Amino acid sequence: MTIEDKSVDTIVIGGGLVGAAMTYGLLRAGQRVIMLDEGDVALRASRGNFGLVWVSSKGEFMPEYARWSRRSADVWAEFAGELEQDSGISPAYHKPGGLSFCLSEDELARKREQIERMSGYNGNLGYGAEMLDRQQMDEIFPGLGPDVLGGAYSPHDGHASPLHLLSALHKAIQIRGGRYVNEATAQTIEKDGTGYAVSTAKGRFRGAQVVLAAGHGNRWLAPMVGLDLPLIPEKGEILVTERARSLMPMPTHLLRQTAEGTIMMGDSHEDTGYSTASRTSVMSDLARHAIRCFPALAQLRIVRSWGAVRILTPDGCPIYQQSQTHPGVFSVNCHSGVTLAGAHALALAPALAQGALGPEFDAFHSRRFANGTVHASAH
Repeated sequence: MTIEDKSVDTIVIGGGLVGAAMTYGLLRAGQRVIMLDEGDVALRASRGNFGLVWVSSKGEFMPEYARWSRRSADVWAEFAGELEQDSGISPAYHKPGGLSFCLSEDELARKREQIERMSGYNGNLGYGAEMLDRQQMDEIFPGLGPDVLGGAYSPHDGHASPLHLLSALHKAIQIRGGRYVNEATAQTIEKDGTGYAVSTAKGRFRGAQVVLAAGHGNRWLAPMVGLDLPLIPEKGEILVTERARSLMPMPTHLLRQTAEGTIMMGDSHEDTGYSTASRTSVMSDLARHAIRCFPALAQLRIVRSWGAVRILTPDGCPIYQQSQTHPGVFSVNCHSGVTLAGAHALALAPALAQGALGPEFDAFHSRRFANGTVHASAH
C-alpha cells in the first residue's frame, strides 16, 4: 500500500453527484481536495437519476427543506453556467417550470392541501406553485389524456441531464486542481494527528477534514467516526423511449423529454433492499400511468429501462452534520443529488470549507429522529 505524504484540506469520500458537487464547491472555496470514488461497481444513484431540479412538494412537512430546495433552484442557473465555463460540458439545464398531474378528485384535494400548507414557507419569496384546472392545463401542455382532471404548476421547477452534470463536475474538478482517485473504496477512517487518514486499496490519504458523501456507503462508514445515519434504500425504475419530436413543453413529476428527444417515465417507489433489478410488473404500471396522462406515448417504442436505489432518510429530507467525536468529519446525505447540486456546491461546501455547519443547517441534523416522530416529505 502506498502512503500519501502530502496532506490536503479535505478528503471527500464519494464520487457521485453529491460528492462531486461538494468537491467542486470546496475547490471553488480555495481548498485542496482529494475525491475518493468506489468506481463503477458503486451502487451509484447518480446513474439512475431522473434529472429533475424540483421544488414542488419538497419539504411539505419540513419548511427548512422546502426553503433549501428553493434556494438551490434559484442558484442553479449560476451554478450551471459556471460549471459549463469551467468544464466545457453543458449540464443541459432548463427551467420552464414543472407540472404535477392529478387523475382523481382525491389527488386534486391532496395537492390543493399541500400547496396551502406550503404557501407561507418561503416568506416574501412566496411558494409559487398554483392549482390549475383542466382547461388551464390544456393551454400549457396540449395532448393530455381524458383522465387528467387538473394539476399544479410551479415556475421554479426545471430539469437537467444527470450524466452530463456528473461528467461536467468531474472535468471541472480536474481543471480546478482537485485529485480524483478511482476504485478507492474507503476501508478505514482514523484520526491522524490533527487530521484524518483514510485507507483504501489505492493507498492511505491524509486530510484535515473528511466529508462522507458516499450515498448508501455512508451507512457503513458512519460508525467509524461516531455517526449514526438512518439511511433507507428505495428503488425507482425508469423507462426511456426512442427519440421523438418536441412533445413536452416542460417536465412533470413523472415524465420529461430530454435535450436529445427521448422521453423518460418514472415515479416508482419500491422496497426491494439494494436490488437494482427491473421488474416487468412495475415497468408495465409506469407505462400504463404515463399513457393515461399523455396518450401520444403509446406510439413510441421503449428503448431502455433501468432501476436505481435512492438514498432516503426516514422523513425523506437531507441529513447534514458534523461528528461530535471526530471534529472535522462531516456527513452529507440526500436523495436529491440533482436538485441540490447548486446549493451543495455554492452554499454547503463553502460552509464546510470554514470548518463548521452554521445554525442554518441545524434542522438537518439526525437528532430530529430521536423522538420517533417522522413525517415523510414528498420526494
